[in-house]
Amino acid sequence: GLVLGVYSSEKEEGAARFTSAGDAFDRLVSGKLRDLLSVSGPPLKKGKTRIFHGLHQDFPSVVVVGLGKQNAGVNDQENWNEDKENIRAAVAVGCRQIQDLEIPCVEVDPCGDAQAAAEGAVLGLHEYNELKQKKKPVVTPQLHGSAESEAWQKGVIYAEGQNFARYLMEAPANYVTPVKFAEHIEQKLRSFSNVKVHIRPESWIATQQMGAFLSVAKGSAEPPIFLEIHYLGGANTNDSPLVFVGKGVTFDSGGISLKPSSGMDAMRADMGGAATICSAIVTAAALNLPLNIIGLAPLCENMPSGKANKPGDVVRAKNGKTIQVDNTDAEGRLLLADALCYAHNFNARAIVNAATLTGAMDVALGSAATGVFTNSSWLWTHLYKASIVTGDRVWRMPLFEHYTKQVTDCPLADLSNIGKYSRAGGACTAAAFLKEFVTASHWAHLDIAGVMSNKDEVPYLRKGMAGRPTRTLVEFVARLSQDSHN
Repeated sequence: GLVLGVYSSEKEEGAARFTSAGDAFDRLVSGKLRDLLSVSGPPLKKGKTRIFHGLHQDFPSVVVVGLGKQNAGVNDQENWNEDKENIRAAVAVGCRQIQDLEIPCVEVDPCGDAQAAAEGAVLGLHEYNELKQKKKPVVTPQLHGSAESEAWQKGVIYAEGQNFARYLMEAPANYVTPVKFAEHIEQKLRSFSNVKVHIRPESWIATQQMGAFLSVAKGSAEPPIFLEIHYLGGANTNDSPLVFVGKGVTFDSGGISLKPSSGMDAMRADMGGAATICSAIVTAAALNLPLNIIGLAPLCENMPSGKANKPGDVVRAKNGKTIQVDNTDAEGRLLLADALCYAHNFNARAIVNAATLTGAMDVALGSAATGVFTNSSWLWTHLYKASIVTGDRVWRMPLFEHYTKQVTDCPLADLSNIGKYSRAGGACTAAAFLKEFVTASHWAHLDIAGVMSNKDEVPYLRKGMAGRPTRTLVEFVARLSQDSHN
């Protein structure tokens, strides 16, 4: 199969404007493609497709996809590069049509941006069907032509990184337990000589005095794991690393503050923070990015047993602060509190944590963007610029003292794990809580609860767990490593 792009013309009646690959193919078939396109219906709108059969022996089926306006560039209202997004969406829909025809191989028009085209193809075809007997036919996307093979390959690696996060998040919680999660990551990183993976057991967590993390873990029969990854990509292995921290609750029942049963199955993806940061490191290693990165993922389940945290219990975090657990379903911040304290051991250039932390984040932004709470404008700017390129957007949220007061005004301990006005500004009070465990001057907290899954909002992702914002984290690392290089 072959997927080719066509731009929408300025005038309604204007002739179709092909990409250069589309033009070349049209010449190859003596202008038949253009003729067929003009007689088969009105001009192709953005993201719409037409299929033609029997035009050329090498490509029995050709899908033409609408790319929208040519050279649309960065849209300041939308905060993304519209050309790249249009290409991702168009290529994804074209490749899926080839898959529906059960054609095993598809060549993809780079559409002027081979990286975006590769991302659209590889992300668009991905589906979790490990446990089904009946699977969709596997389709291998390849670049049509050879002009942009390096950019294409980069796009494939970016997309495979996000797909790995999707795989981990989508897998059932009895398949991806804390131990299994760590083993998956170790397996993925085994072939890299400059990566060390430490799978720390419960005894190690106890010696580190991570009382907040252990208080959540003790409610489950599954043993907790503290996963620590060292990627030494920098020219000097002693250079200050970037430290990524990810919430790794492999299943979240809510604990004694039990969640409603409808939709609880989606809480197998409550380790989305750990999945995205680990996948970003796997991708950075595959791209051989010249930067040192440390990944930290506290992994456990949050279950309601006789040993579980009870509302009103007080636990002690690694830095000595006491926390009143007023809601056992606000458990992610307890894991992160200890992991963030530990992150300060590494003289980090910056600490970035990701977590499916609050339903309030989903209420605030939905699935449009990841909420970013940060004490550093430098860090914000880098994340923001990266997200414009990837189309997987970020939006800055406030870290006001206003919210800190709501978690520090606590009857029994130094902090409460929920804001005293309960639902008001829930994502902001959660961020204010985390800030109490951070002394680094460059720290960002990414609340990814709203972008955890996809129904149909992102056209190049199928329904299911989204693996967002893995590509934004990778692009952020790539830009940071360029800065260090220059």
